[in-house]
Parts: sequence; C-alpha cells; structure tokens
Amino acid sequence: TIVLEPQADSPAAQVANRQIVAAYDDPAALAELAGASAVVTYEFENVPVQAAQTLAARVPVCPPARALEIAQDRVTEKSFLNGIGVPTAEFCPVDNDEQLTAALKKFSGSGVLKTRRMGYDGKGQRVFRNMETGGFAGTCEAMGNVPLILESLVAFEREISVIAARGQDGSVAAYDPAENIHREGILRTSTLPAAIAPDTASAAKQAAAKILAALDYVGVIGVEFFVLADGSLLANELAPRVHNSGHWTEAACIVSQFEQHIRAIAGLPLGSPARHSDCVMENLIGDDMLKVPALLAEPGVMLHLYGKAESRPGRKMGHFTRIERRR
Repeated sequence: TIVLEPQADSPAAQVANRQIVAAYDDPAALAELAGASAVVTYEFENVPVQAAQTLAARVPVCPPARALEIAQDRVTEKSFLNGIGVPTAEFCPVDNDEQLTAALKKFSGSGVLKTRRMGYDGKGQRVFRNMETGGFAGTCEAMGNVPLILESLVAFEREISVIAARGQDGSVAAYDPAENIHREGILRTSTLPAAIAPDTASAAKQAAAKILAALDYVGVIGVEFFVLADGSLLANELAPRVHNSGHWTEAACIVSQFEQHIRAIAGLPLGSPARHSDCVMENLIGDDMLKVPALLAEPGVMLHLYGKAESRPGRKMGHFTRIERRR
C-alpha cells in the first residue's frame, strides 16, 4: 500500500509500505501515486475533487469522484438526496446577511447556520433558536465570508447512522444502524443495537442502498440520519468513506467496515455485515488518552489508537469498543 499525505509519518503511513509526502493536489505526486497503484481510495472527504478526477483518468478511484464532490457541499448534498427521494431537513443557501434574515424568517427564527464546505466535528456552525428575524449584520463575515447554508432545526428523538458497502458487481451489504451521541458537535459514542423500531432500521438501510445505487458507488459509505418521533427518517449527512460511527464493526462484526471497503474496491465479494455482539464504541478525545491504562486491563474491550503525534483538546486520538452479549 502507498499513502499520499502531506504530513510525514502520518498514522496511515505507519501501517503502509510507502508514503509520498506531498500536497493532495501536487501533480507529480498524483502521477507517482497513479503509476504505482491498481486502485486508489481516500480516507476523508476534504481531498480536492480535482485530485480525484486527475487520478481517475489514469487509475480506478473508489468511491467515485462524483460522490466526493457531492459530499463536499452541503447544498449539493441535500439537493442530491432530495432528488433521489431521500428526505432531509429544509434548507436555504445563504451568501450574505440579507439572505440569512430571509431564511430565518422562513424557518420562524430558528435554524443551524453552517459553512457549505469543509466543516466537520461541529466546526463552522452557529445555532439560532427563536430569534427575531433581523439584526444579523456581520454574521456572515464572522463565519468567514464563505458560502453558507441555513438548515431548519429538527425536533429529532435520536441520531443514527448506517454503514453500507457496494461492490463492483452492484451488490450491497448494510450494517445494523448505530445510535450516536454527539457532544459539542463531535461523536462520542455509537451504541448497538439502536433503540429504534425494526421498520426504522430497515428504512435506513434501504435509503443507504438507494444512495449507493444513484452514485454508482463502490466502497463503504456512512449515512447519518435524524429519527423523528413517528419513526420516520431525515438524512443529515453523507461520508463517502469508512466512518467514525462504524468503527464498532471491527470488534462486533464478522467483517469490519475496513475489510469491507477493501473487498469492495478490490473487486472481491462483499463479506457478511452480521453483528455477533452488542457493543458501545466510544471515542478517545484529547485527555481521554489518560484512560488507556485502565482500558487495557478491562475484559471485553477492544482498543484502537491512531498513532497521532500530539494530543489536543477536541482531537480524536483513538477509540475503544465494549463488547456485550447480544440481547
């Protein structure tokens, strides 16, 4: 395996045969990667789309660059989902304070203002609740004068996500939905099974399969949903890659999301997504690393550290999964 990553001795490089240290859009580095690879994949969605397109002209890139392009812009993403019949929260594009005022008026003074691009783990967001629709001068400037989106506030009961894979032959394997808890915009825990009705779980898997087919996707995707009081779903976000809320699969499933992704992009048969255990996955964030010695001594815990050089507040350093007997 070969990794292209600007940071020397990156976590991925620690387990790869070779690392190319260069920017993601460096032409010479992309040519070197393409020339040495049978297939190229990506680990997060802020890789430049043009880089994926450049590689795709020379070597298969999975997931496809179109999925990356859609996931990088929240307006494009929600428009795509609505276009294939997967409902989302209502939304309005926002480019200035006047458009923000109009959008908040439409949503009765409440909403979540987000950057359209490059936001993750709660970054680039501001919540409005029952605000008067006016007096927002300087809001867009404070958000960086970048394209924004205002999403209506959703009265959801819980958040879930589905990890699903699609193979080169069009076959799909979907894992059981995880119930997710976020704090300050960062995923803290994923619990299996989720406290949802069987019909809701089935609908989430079906929506993920519909998304995969519409994108002619190959690889693993993470799809986040809001669950409403009546059990219906609103899609919140796509992640065209293996996803944090699917890390539990390495401890509680026959085939993990990581193996499943490699099977898919290599043209191998997809493995079983069956879950052999109930579990709770918890992220280790910042000073949570102090818990590691105790976790190592705890039976029934699988620990995964990422090999990041420096611990910082809000930085994901690893995760652990507690295995429980299936109920």
